[in-house]
Amino acid sequence: MLTEQRPVAIVGAGLAGSLLAALLAKQGRQVLIVERRRDLRQVVVAAGRSINLALSTRGITALQLAGVDDLVLPLCVEMPGRLMHAPSGALTYQPYGSAGQSIRSVSRRDLNAVLLDAAEAAGASLRFETTCEDLDPDSGMLTLRDAASGALEQVACDFVVGADGANSAVRIALRGRGHLTDVETTLEHGYKELNITPNDDGSFRLERAALHIWPRGDFMLIALPNPGGDFTLTLFLEVAGARGFDAIAEPAAARAFFEEHFADALALMPDFDEQWAARPVSRLSYLHTSTFHAGDRALLVGDAAHAVVPFYGQGMNASFEDCTILMQLLDAHEGAFSADLCRDYTAARKPNGDAICALALGNFIEMRDKVASPSFLFRKRIEAALHALEPERFIPLYTMVTFSNRPYAESQERARRQDGWLDEALSRIGCSLEQTDQDPAAIAPRLLESLPLPH
Repeated sequence: MLTEQRPVAIVGAGLAGSLLAALLAKQGRQVLIVERRRDLRQVVVAAGRSINLALSTRGITALQLAGVDDLVLPLCVEMPGRLMHAPSGALTYQPYGSAGQSIRSVSRRDLNAVLLDAAEAAGASLRFETTCEDLDPDSGMLTLRDAASGALEQVACDFVVGADGANSAVRIALRGRGHLTDVETTLEHGYKELNITPNDDGSFRLERAALHIWPRGDFMLIALPNPGGDFTLTLFLEVAGARGFDAIAEPAAARAFFEEHFADALALMPDFDEQWAARPVSRLSYLHTSTFHAGDRALLVGDAAHAVVPFYGQGMNASFEDCTILMQLLDAHEGAFSADLCRDYTAARKPNGDAICALALGNFIEMRDKVASPSFLFRKRIEAALHALEPERFIPLYTMVTFSNRPYAESQERARRQDGWLDEALSRIGCSLEQTDQDPAAIAPRLLESLPLPH
């Protein structure tokens, strides 16, 4: 059957899709969301595949645009810094930014439910258990299949947005018709999620206001707090090899591994064996796509365009920023989806998608290895001291990425210039990063005097 009306169709009711649906429906547009899975608000989501999300400035900006920030922020736990767990059990706290700056831990499911409610309240139509079988971007014809009956349906759309994740059916359809190329790269590392439950009185068993990291060189464990007093733990480890998930598949082997590397975390999980046996190992990958649009009727947002590894906490934030930029471009193009808008969208988002992909890969090395290095941490303290003296002229990379809306690519390039400047300035004043007992607040003015900051 062929429907007569021509909505804006969004394939994928995840975070980016439901947010964009709410934004577009609030403008009075006819919006149809298509999702292959069941409505997550009606089912219990299995543990083990979510990786708690870190909400920061870009994401909050998009939520404010949709008018749902006041519903989401109470669901979050603020994390102003990270707490490092050494093998000895010693703890080291590292603030993320300046006073008052925090990232926020939030449940993917809870956030997604708020956004689905917002889309529905704004007038969007939601169709679950419906798959995208094909898309003709020239005509806007979307072919859908009902999961229950198997029946096919064609929907003529004014515009189609692929928000259906890294394995996007929309992107696959566009690729099959020659509109784009894409390359997915799978890491040797995978991840498994575990959980630390609250104390009997509901209190947290670890420090609440921090992202916890157990850095161990080529692998690591992290823990993010949840409002209910529990923590979601994620172990990042190679899948194969003598020290990979394959080697510790059985609970007894995994317990011995944790006793050696994460004894303090293991002590907080009396049901470790049961959790380990029940939770799956998932793979990590990232995606490069040649373009984020096709013609004048289709484009991609979020992981469908630029899936990244989770080590900068920016996957969701970058996806939400796609929605913010798209809405700004719609305003600039007088509310019309067009070929010019699509080209402008790719021009605005692809360089930044590539940049955050590279930054996330680099941050994996930092989190699992460098954060345990005294010289690395000393350099970070010097950067913080420089930022305190020249807050507009020297901005640490993490601050630009996490606590601003500065484009990722611009942040990446500015950080590269700052790093070069800092290396030369440190050399000019004869400062060794190995002498970690020096006072960064005393060093910073000397650096600024020795060499002008780059523009």
